[in-house]
Amino acid sequence: MHQEDIFKKLTAHCKEYGFIFQSSEIYDGLSAVYDYGQYGVELKNNIKKYWWDAMVLLNDDIVGLDSAIFMHPAVWKASGHVDAFNDPLIDNKDSRKRYRADTLIEDYMESLNQKVEKEVAKASRRFGEEFDQDMFRKTNKRVLDLNERMETVRKRFVTASENSDLKELRQIIIDCEIADPVSGSRNWTEVRQFNLMFDTKLGSVSEDASTIFLRPETAQGIFVNFLNVQKSGRMKLPFGIAQIGKAFRNEIVARQFIFRMREFEQMEMQYFIRPGEEMQWYAFWKEKRMKWHKALGFDENKYRFHDHDKLAHYANAATDIEFDFPFGFKEVEGIHSRTDYDLGQHQKFCGKKLQYFDNELNKSYVPYVVETSIGLDRMFLTVLAASWKEEKIKKENGQEDERTLLQLPPFLAPVKLAVFPLVKKDGLPEISQKIRNDLRFDFTCQYEEKDSIGRRYRRQDAIGTPYCITVDHQTREDEAVTIRYRDSMEQERVPIVKLREIISEKVNIKKILGSL
Repeated sequence: MHQEDIFKKLTAHCKEYGFIFQSSEIYDGLSAVYDYGQYGVELKNNIKKYWWDAMVLLNDDIVGLDSAIFMHPAVWKASGHVDAFNDPLIDNKDSRKRYRADTLIEDYMESLNQKVEKEVAKASRRFGEEFDQDMFRKTNKRVLDLNERMETVRKRFVTASENSDLKELRQIIIDCEIADPVSGSRNWTEVRQFNLMFDTKLGSVSEDASTIFLRPETAQGIFVNFLNVQKSGRMKLPFGIAQIGKAFRNEIVARQFIFRMREFEQMEMQYFIRPGEEMQWYAFWKEKRMKWHKALGFDENKYRFHDHDKLAHYANAATDIEFDFPFGFKEVEGIHSRTDYDLGQHQKFCGKKLQYFDNELNKSYVPYVVETSIGLDRMFLTVLAASWKEEKIKKENGQEDERTLLQLPPFLAPVKLAVFPLVKKDGLPEISQKIRNDLRFDFTCQYEEKDSIGRRYRRQDAIGTPYCITVDHQTREDEAVTIRYRDSMEQERVPIVKLREIISEKVNIKKILGSL
């Protein structure tokens, strides 16, 4: 099955099973804005808890914050967002579609890289165990040609981006013969800059109202509260401030479902450190954050680092943790060494000192910052894409059947346990409801009695429920039930009194947090 078809199925699955809906759908929807349904909000909250506990609960030197969405307009002038928070956009004259010029070029470079990897994979299959991959990459003419083309484009792209040279960005697109992904046309307009911030009015009377911005990132709320947190918490460097919150960007080119939206959530942590120590902490957080992703147990080959060629105006080092979505490797989380840019800028614009007095060095200075920033919605999509499976299974009569399931890590699953009576009579529903009512205070449970037991299993598979309990006639005699495991579909008979202990151990987040 093509990756594009898989993505369409995954998107449809999200609506059919109550994970994500188009916002204002009854009015034909609002582009690039989505609502999380009954299972989506549970999964989203579980991802938040996993991140928050890994950041705040496990680290004595990291504390939390919840800053306001509305901030003084000077904040965004100081941070550079008013003048520099722009996307280079280009239109195709034939399809009338609009694209980010930098994304078109990055996708082109990635297509060259994929061609290299295909050449390596073909050679590996041809030569088997004798294959020397390093030697092949250094000597194969086609691989060398592709890498040379990629490096030439990369150098031009970095130079053009650093100089905000819009004409050169367009020329790269023309020279590389990059076509419109929709129409195949190469009839491009000039490249233009577009500021991504939403503005609104603050005030009771329109004539007196002032223009403010919806925050395009949560980080600035941390920076302007740096001294408040440091002094009230008596924090000593190094220390971090973590925050989960909404951000807003007027994405003109918003596509790929919830990957790029106009209203989204970020999970960010700013780690304040001594100047000169940023590279060691940058390396530390790179490793720590990748470990957090891989601890979920998904295919490790789906993750990679992508170091930035073009650095943001505030950074001296930056990398992305990318995941291989059905539409290719894309950024999920960024780790950035932000230097002292943000605190230094706010100190200059507000006229107040934002410095830390270091008792060990006996001097004051503006701390440097290493940032970890992850898109919650992108992480949600990562978890879904990694978990979604279609399987062929054999029925008892020998015929083949299909099932769709989400192989979610049990501690992330929106529903941990479903309880079924085998039939809707003979007191089985009453026993099932009592079990559900006894366990619902420990973890999210569902009771279901409609349809055949097989269909109920399939429904729970599709929403990712890891364990199903079936109450049958034998339960009345031995006070035991059958646990059915989602991934293996194996079944086990256990006493009712042991259920809380068994399920709690399997869905507990402690084990995965302990591995970090």
